Amino acid sequence: MLKVSKTILLAVAAYYVYLPLPGGVSEPWKLMLLDALIRGFMRRSNMSHALGLCHQVHLLNRVVSWVELIEARSSAGVLVSDGVLGGVPSRIFQATGGRWPKRGVLYFHGGGWALGTARMRSYDFLCRKMAEELDAVVISVDYRLAPEAMFPDQYHDALTASRAFLSKEVAKRYSLDRKRLCVSGDSSGGNLAAAVAQELGSDVTLTAHFKVQALIYPVLQALDFHTPSYQQNKAVPILYRPVMARYWLLYLGADPSLQLALLANNHSALDQPAISPAARSHLDWTVLLPAERKKEFRPLVVETGTPGLLGQVPALLDARAVPLLAKRDVLAKTPDAYVLTCEFDVLRDDGLMYAERLRRAGVRVTSDHYEDGFHGCISFAHLPVMSAVGRRAVDNYIRWLDHNL
Repeated sequence: MLKVSKTILLAVAAYYVYLPLPGGVSEPWKLMLLDALIRGFMRRSNMSHALGLCHQVHLLNRVVSWVELIEARSSAGVLVSDGVLGGVPSRIFQATGGRWPKRGVLYFHGGGWALGTARMRSYDFLCRKMAEELDAVVISVDYRLAPEAMFPDQYHDALTASRAFLSKEVAKRYSLDRKRLCVSGDSSGGNLAAAVAQELGSDVTLTAHFKVQALIYPVLQALDFHTPSYQQNKAVPILYRPVMARYWLLYLGADPSLQLALLANNHSALDQPAISPAARSHLDWTVLLPAERKKEFRPLVVETGTPGLLGQVPALLDARAVPLLAKRDVLAKTPDAYVLTCEFDVLRDDGLMYAERLRRAGVRVTSDHYEDGFHGCISFAHLPVMSAVGRRAVDNYIRWLDHNL
């Protein structure tokens, strides 16, 4: 009887965990297990939200804090402390040996502008590793999060921290080489890094600028939820297409009931006069993507959309929130770029299109694509998951920084 019970339990667990994944994704069973855990937490958070117990994001962040939050602990080669940068809470990682002054990396964590913190184990691991291997100072920023904060709050925190990072005062405090500074981030943090690079690249009042920008599977546009990567990976963990639309609306302070309209591309229909032909060309994947990424997919062209939708969410056309909409002359003033993308990620084409637009604007770009990668893989480059593609991605990212910063 006990054996039968165990067999049934194993069968139920396998049924819940198993998810058909496309061939080629790295270590599929690890990804399935991760997805099962995340789905479980998200279902409980959604239930709590529906019952009015707490906002779904608050419960998820409590789980993140319970599982991932760690104290600032220094090691033999890296001094780690919590502080502020331009008034914005941050975790500082300072390599203690090597040469002076140090190279500097300003990092913005991912999490849909609503989840996560610089104090998470995964980001502590990444930034500590960067500081040690680059002999650098790495500052990871804890910008404000939705739903309490919404655009442009996160952007303003990122911009404020960036201006402080480039200042003479901070350079003196941390012995930074002001000619060797980088702005970087993953996912929504990559969005903030790209937006900051655009804003500060055009600021002639600054006495120092970022030398490079390093964007890790960045989210860069919200006008087309039917790019080839959104179509191909809509059901691939860990970032599903509806989830990305939900976090865009949360970030922009919009009504969550608009999610279905966004997923149907009703907000970018041809009858939306607020979207100029030039703006549409900035994210025309039929032109910007190589043939091997377009494959057999076709664009979704909507003739008649939802009236007044863009009026309800005007930030959908604001390049500070949607960096892919930036004009060519703005892109041309941004620093050399590294753009990491993953094949099994709905955001793949955001990064690939941005890399192509940067190239066309005359920016030197390194495009680092992982054919077996998935969204979030760098966050699982350490124990207990130890994703193989995550470890490769982290190593190559740091190697690029070492050669270019």
